[in-house]
Amino acid sequence: MINELVYCPRLFHLEWVSQLFADNEFTVDGRWQHRSVDEPAGAAPGPDAAEHWRRATSVSLSSDRLGLVGKADVIEAFDGGVIPIDTKRGTPAATAERVHEPELVQVCALVLLLRDNGYTCDRGAVFFVETRERVDVEITDELVATTLGAIERARQVAGSRSAPPPLEDSRKCDGCSLAGICLPDETRLLRHERIEPPRRLVPSDDAAKPMYVTVPGAFVSKRGGRIEVSKSKEAIASDRLIDVSQLCVFGNVQVSTQLVRELMFRDVPICWFSGGGWFNGITEGLPGKNVELRRRQVLRGESGAIDIARRMIDGKIRNSRTLLRRNSSPRNDDVVESLRRLSLRAGRATSAAELLGYEGTAARLYFGQLPTMLRHAEALPGGVFEFAGRNRRPPRDAVNALLSFAYSLLAKDCVAVLRSVGFDPYLGFLHRPRFGRPALALDLAEEFRPLIAESVVITAINNGEVRPSQFVVRAQGVALDADGRKAVLRCYERRMVTEVAHPVFGYRVTYRRALEVQARLLAAVVLGEIDSYEPMVTR
Repeated sequence: MINELVYCPRLFHLEWVSQLFADNEFTVDGRWQHRSVDEPAGAAPGPDAAEHWRRATSVSLSSDRLGLVGKADVIEAFDGGVIPIDTKRGTPAATAERVHEPELVQVCALVLLLRDNGYTCDRGAVFFVETRERVDVEITDELVATTLGAIERARQVAGSRSAPPPLEDSRKCDGCSLAGICLPDETRLLRHERIEPPRRLVPSDDAAKPMYVTVPGAFVSKRGGRIEVSKSKEAIASDRLIDVSQLCVFGNVQVSTQLVRELMFRDVPICWFSGGGWFNGITEGLPGKNVELRRRQVLRGESGAIDIARRMIDGKIRNSRTLLRRNSSPRNDDVVESLRRLSLRAGRATSAAELLGYEGTAARLYFGQLPTMLRHAEALPGGVFEFAGRNRRPPRDAVNALLSFAYSLLAKDCVAVLRSVGFDPYLGFLHRPRFGRPALALDLAEEFRPLIAESVVITAINNGEVRPSQFVVRAQGVALDADGRKAVLRCYERRMVTEVAHPVFGYRVTYRRALEVQARLLAAVVLGEIDSYEPMVTR
């Protein structure tokens, strides 16, 4: 962590205080290259017996004087003294010291720990795996002063409730695994400290994808590094653990204890749905350790967050208007214009009641035009959707059944991403807290309802991906059968990996990555890093 502090104070705060971490190719390769020194080996007697041992790996050290703990990759003994050797995956620096400052400070900290434990230690070294070179580090008074200053600075940053500002146009961000969490250029742009468009520092989407298990009576288990799905001991599906971002199970599906434990360890949520597609709950490991974010979330929720809520509803109305402009035939220009005016009024609302009034009026106008975006819906149970209020529990027509299922999938993804960021998904800013309602997830979902959920329904109907035979009609209720749910899941996942230009940052992101970006921007607003929330709005 002292290394990280010298490299980037914001990175140190995110990792140490907020306990956030993400892997990329460099961190994974680093752990692999580091494996030989991560296993404790060799004796490491006290300083009085240094002549009786030669080499030890993974040696833990501490110092009450420094208030520091650390682990030396390698300690070698020679002539009554010792030398700590730190292992790095890369190559020596193109500087006179051939070691970058963060690594110099890290080695010096190890030397100070050894000295405080009574060992004679006047130098350290860094071993670079890629070039197989060992570079000695001279412990000067200047380096000791720099290291002690870094330790004190780490305490100050760790004691701050806010993360330090991001680095300015630094090359250090290029290979940082936390760039997608930190959002350095995006944060500075929204703080009006940057004019140029943000750099694309992370992929538009993670390679891992959700895994859906919809077969009643299926058993999901772990075998080696894979997730295995079977029924009556017959294999149904198999995926590598590293390729699964969520495990979503529907109805009476069993999940083994070993797999639950492994997924919690990997921070992969298990999302539980009823057989009919209602989102029931989520299983994951310990909650996010960023308690400051949740503390401020509570304060904003108690004092009111109309500034955030109106931006979300403004975004929802604008996206609804865009969906109508793109897909309705014939298009009602009066409704389109009314939605434009309502979005402007929502952006200026001064109370939650006023905002909900604009949102309700916009929803009535928008859903009244929904049939103009649907082709072939008349053949579905219940006929063409005609707005008389969104109906559910149970939906009374096929279109409402599709909307309810798509909203449930979107809510699931919003809950998962908010928990990964560190929020409590049940404490909202627009939707008021109520037993069993993930209010903040519903807040975040607002701007994405037209972009994701309603677009999925329109596409599924217009492309014939759902058929009349895939619905079950009982009394006044209409529900999807198993084949219908699978068809919608395919359409939903296809939408989530669709790339779109982010309206503020310019680069292209998938809708799944856009959800995470918006959740992190919301966290930045709550933590006071940026002034206002910018919704995801397409043109």
